[in-house]
Amino acid sequence: MADPILLDISDRIALLTLNRPERLNALSYALIDALMAALDRIETDAGIRAVILTGAGDRAFSAGADIDEFSESVRQGRATALRDFVRRGQAMTARLEAFRKPIIAAVNGLAFGGGCEITEAVHLAVASARASFAKPEIRLGMPPTFGGTQRLPRLVGRKRGLELLLTGDPFPARRALDIGLVNAVVPHDELLPATRALAARIIRHGPDAVASVITAATRGLNMTIGEGLQVEAEQFASLVGGRDLTEGLAAWCERRPPRLSR
Repeated sequence: MADPILLDISDRIALLTLNRPERLNALSYALIDALMAALDRIETDAGIRAVILTGAGDRAFSAGADIDEFSESVRQGRATALRDFVRRGQAMTARLEAFRKPIIAAVNGLAFGGGCEITEAVHLAVASARASFAKPEIRLGMPPTFGGTQRLPRLVGRKRGLELLLTGDPFPARRALDIGLVNAVVPHDELLPATRALAARIIRHGPDAVASVITAATRGLNMTIGEGLQVEAEQFASLVGGRDLTEGLAAWCERRPPRLSR
């Protein structure tokens, strides 16, 4: 059996590939668990500075949850479905959202259901012009359960989010860009190069500063402005005395490029 997650590391960037192309990279329990394990490894590897997440094959980023597997959990009752499906999926998207190294989705095809929820949770996203998105859970008689009812309205606005959640209608990459779900749409054959270029623009900066920006922005979104400002101040304070801030300020004063840690 093929590994459900592929990991390739080059130029300080980890490429994670959802690897079930025959099932449109559906999010089986084994795939979610393997993705979480890969994130554990990446988190502790100082040589990895950014993550790109994509799908195997040309058809799908991820078509969402593995419905056959999920259906069996539902048949076993509420407690099993909540434990095996909902909590597992919510833990995955929460981990992606709070990860202190930048995660960029390279959306290469269908991003339906859980695939769209991954796109919502990661820090940045670049979509192929062939990509399409949908929130089809309502057709199954249920809401999204990996965070989609919460993150999508926050990202695109309440009324836009509810339209997508309540209709289940698919929408193209260009609309995903217009409503702020993705950062860019590029020709299909330029997807990974464009995503790598975006990652490279981020990792030229110090890793501690990058992590502090991610933490302050992610945590602050769900707080009042006053609470968010406190988080921002705490993230700044954690950098005072560190090498990157000291070097960055020295380089500015000396009118030279900073020699940041790599």
